[in-house]
Amino acid sequence: MFHIVPRLDTFTAQQRQRYRRLATSTLGHFTDFGAITCLSPIQHPVRLLGTALTVRIPHVDGSIIREALKMACPGDVLVIDVSGDHRRACWGEFRAYAALRKQLAGVVTNGAITDREALSRLNLPTYARSTSPLTTRALELEGEINTPVAIDGVTINPGDLVVGDDDGLFVIPPHRADALADAAEAKQAQEEERRNALEAEFPEWFR
Repeated sequence: MFHIVPRLDTFTAQQRQRYRRLATSTLGHFTDFGAITCLSPIQHPVRLLGTALTVRIPHVDGSIIREALKMACPGDVLVIDVSGDHRRACWGEFRAYAALRKQLAGVVTNGAITDREALSRLNLPTYARSTSPLTTRALELEGEINTPVAIDGVTINPGDLVVGDDDGLFVIPPHRADALADAAEAKQAQEEERRNALEAEFPEWFR
């Protein structure tokens, strides 16, 4: 049985824009909440920004992912919770092509991916726990879309903002977005001033 909740749009375009240049390591100076450190990006360098379209699959059955791809809108990040099954890959090359066709911002899963070499060449930021030759099956048993999921102790609600780069991932709920952005923007501005001063004093470091 599939359980599908209508999509939620919780961030304004202006709020999303503020996070476009913020580093996850900057956010990590101000909060522990929302940091996902157990997943690695398939591509380097990588930059991910979009709103969460959450999916929960029951171990071996990945059928609900197809329904999520049908629902997906440009700028969504597909966040897949595999219910603890880290041996089977829920994501691979041809699902990535479907995601690119829908103009998704990226994919995050606490499970495995397959077709790593192909995925590494695609312009679709992808974060996963591992790689596996085993895959999920299309059994149409059950699954959920747009319900809360959990990855690395972080609860991800539909519509949360997902920010990713080479250092990791942060999930930002709407009620924390503006205050975190204020603090992070101020810190990055200060760091840029320090960086410019160092480059002027020691230009050989930056060649």
